[in-house]
Amino acid sequence: MARQQGAPMRAARERDLHLEQVRAYRFLAGQGPKRRATSVPAPLRYWQYDLPRVTPVLFTVVVVVIWLAVFAWGGGRAALLDEAPLALGLGLLVLLCNVGRLTISAHGMSLDVGATRTPPSGVVPLVLVRGVRLGHPPEDWPTAARRGGWLPGRTRVSVRHGSVDGGTEETVTRWVRDPDAFAKALGRPLPRP
Repeated sequence: MARQQGAPMRAARERDLHLEQVRAYRFLAGQGPKRRATSVPAPLRYWQYDLPRVTPVLFTVVVVVIWLAVFAWGGGRAALLDEAPLALGLGLLVLLCNVGRLTISAHGMSLDVGATRTPPSGVVPLVLVRGVRLGHPPEDWPTAARRGGWLPGRTRVSVRHGSVDGGTEETVTRWVRDPDAFAKALGRPLPRP
């Protein structure tokens, strides 16, 4: 009983350590830790960048189209061509700020977005990871929450993990560039057929 009560506390501690380690690094992970980091953090085990999700892309496209339509309607073609570089440049900046980074530290896994802070609820502590499989999750696993989209050169991987409160198990699928390195970073080698 005491061991079961300690699991949620350990998971919460691991989540906090993950956030501390990830926040000590720049969003462009290959550049190393931030200069203002008070101590040298452990290296990140795995990271990859994902394209912005569909919602920010659609929102940005709609705003840019409306912006340009208003200028075209009010000032004609000359106003449209004059305003296009600014509207397209700001739209591209918004999309760049919505690029995600899948990060695995020594303590957890999370999806970080460059323009925001990682929410604690978005961290899966490594102590809760139960298994990793290539492709779709097996039938006996819970229904998977899909994260990220397909990109060339990426492979679908399913991760089964417990919840922080210790009540249920969940499954998430990700498209990763190196499944073996991803599984090794999670501490769960991929089973081979």
